[in-house]
Amino acid sequence: MNEQITGALFKQMVLHGAAAITAQKQAINDLNVFPVPDGDTGTNMSMTIGTAVTELQKSAPATLTQAADLTASALLRGARGNSGVILSLLFRGMSKGLKGLETADAAAFAAAMQQGVFSAYKAVMKPAEGTVLTVSRLAAKRAVEAAAEESDIEKVLEEAIREGYETLAQTTDMNPVLKKAGVVDAGGKGYLLILEGMLAEMRGEPMPEISEDAAPQERADFAALSDEDITFTFDTVFIVRKTVERSLDPLRTYLAGIGDSLVIGEDDDAFKVHVHTDIPGAALTEAQKYGTLELAKIENMRTQAEDLAAGRHVQSTDDLAAVEQALEAAPAGGHVVAPPEKKYGFLAVCAGAGLEAVFKDLGADGVVSGGQTMNPSTEAILEGVDAVPAETVFVLPNNGNIIMAAQQCAALTEKNVVVIPTKTVPQGITAMMNVDFDSPSAEDITAAMTESLTTVTTAQITYAARNSDFDGFDIKEGDYLALEEGKLFGTDASLSALLERLAGSAKEKEASFVSLYFGEDVSQEDADAAGKLFEETCPDAEVAVLSGGQPVYYYIISIE
Repeated sequence: MNEQITGALFKQMVLHGAAAITAQKQAINDLNVFPVPDGDTGTNMSMTIGTAVTELQKSAPATLTQAADLTASALLRGARGNSGVILSLLFRGMSKGLKGLETADAAAFAAAMQQGVFSAYKAVMKPAEGTVLTVSRLAAKRAVEAAAEESDIEKVLEEAIREGYETLAQTTDMNPVLKKAGVVDAGGKGYLLILEGMLAEMRGEPMPEISEDAAPQERADFAALSDEDITFTFDTVFIVRKTVERSLDPLRTYLAGIGDSLVIGEDDDAFKVHVHTDIPGAALTEAQKYGTLELAKIENMRTQAEDLAAGRHVQSTDDLAAVEQALEAAPAGGHVVAPPEKKYGFLAVCAGAGLEAVFKDLGADGVVSGGQTMNPSTEAILEGVDAVPAETVFVLPNNGNIIMAAQQCAALTEKNVVVIPTKTVPQGITAMMNVDFDSPSAEDITAAMTESLTTVTTAQITYAARNSDFDGFDIKEGDYLALEEGKLFGTDASLSALLERLAGSAKEKEASFVSLYFGEDVSQEDADAAGKLFEETCPDAEVAVLSGGQPVYYYIISIE
């Protein structure tokens, strides 16, 4: 029996809840309403609560308020995707309900759960039933009822979870899309796994073992890389002691132009750079314009990959490790905020060097890497916003699952953040093409960008990750899938057949402009052939074929 939750216990409950969903994250990912390889709800929720684990493990909260506040703050910045944002809102509201409390009894904790639900519903523009919102609402409602009858928090939480699972089973019938696919809501299932983990901690049960594959991780498994996966040869890391007061933004731009995997950690006295490049000497020379080079390591990733594959030990620079760890341990949110040099700035989210170049050519000040299956966190978007040297920053999420994470940035920065609700890359490009950079009014820019979204139709071609019978389509694993405006347009074993059908759809729409952005798995020759097909089918349309370099989608097609 447990009648009080302390700060120390709440910390352990969150750690256990995080372990519970991380152990089952792939099962959550597999609750897909489409067989498209974009199932990332489990990953998003796992990585979101994983940020709280990182912060809690470094602290010893003396009160429940401290533990809940720390958890909510970490979740807010680490939120990924809609499911991660809603999870952060549930815990943010809970922290408000526990404000000022050293400990909480059953009634206080149940009321805090309900406060979390209020916060989530309030933040969601158009709450949809049959989702994690429904599951959390009815679970909290039952918790409040049980707390009025029972002082044992374990039994109250048990009742909430029981009600949650009964509701979860009904989500299939509540949501038409879930009903078509015959699955329950993934976000609701993930939330209940977290609550089950929290209850298990109160009961003294051991945490689930998490395999390396299940653990949420930002970094790629280097051992899994083959030589063809390595774009740049040298893993370059160095420390520079600052000798001049100067923004590192130009250095970031330069290094991004000669490599990838760029990370710069900074404090008042020094900064650390990590970059993959073919010309590490150039990176070091450029960095010395900002200070004195102190330590550096340059490792050949191709030979490292060979050593790893052969089971050989890979040498590293031991004397640099301690410095790296110190800088990497800097608290979240310590990034530099660029002073406003202009009224308006623009930040886009996309994946692929070609698409990034398109947005920058159209006037975007920055690009955050992300998209389908790789939703950036609120913190990552916030860093992008703060790096834009403007008073007002317009953010183009370019994915429906990133909009909410972007919207959370408004409360975390002094800059004025305007999120244009772009759900696809073509919408984002169209929005940028309709910007009047000389407009005196942010409202006018917002209106013009938002209104332009209705003028473009987005089509995408990807592949089926699993067998499925969806909406009348008998889909086989490995088939090509065509989506139009987010809805399944067609499926075929032939990519050319789907391109022909989409070209016919563009002709029916009397398209004037068609842009084909081909992905990283498509050759220039095949992309040119696809462009020729659209030109022949739509002779009155201006057709452009551009390298997008995006993962997951063979083609992203803009039809205007």
